[in-house]
Amino acid sequence: MEKVKTDKNKYAGICKVGEKGQIVIPKEIRNMFDINPGDSVIVLCDKEKGIALLKADVIDSLTDKVLKQ
Repeated sequence: MEKVKTDKNKYAGICKVGEKGQIVIPKEIRNMFDINPGDSVIVLCDKEKGIALLKADVIDSLTDKVLKQ
């Protein structure tokens, strides 16, 4: 894994994709976003813009905001 840490709130790294299509989220990123074993992440994809991962609890707070209105 190649790592580039720019400051305490930013991190970039390069991951290899395994034979089963799996990647490992670097420890620094898991710590930064409090991602733990068993947590769910949402994968957002746009063919032109790329791939983004979000911790699933982000959707819970968005759902709460939408339904309260």
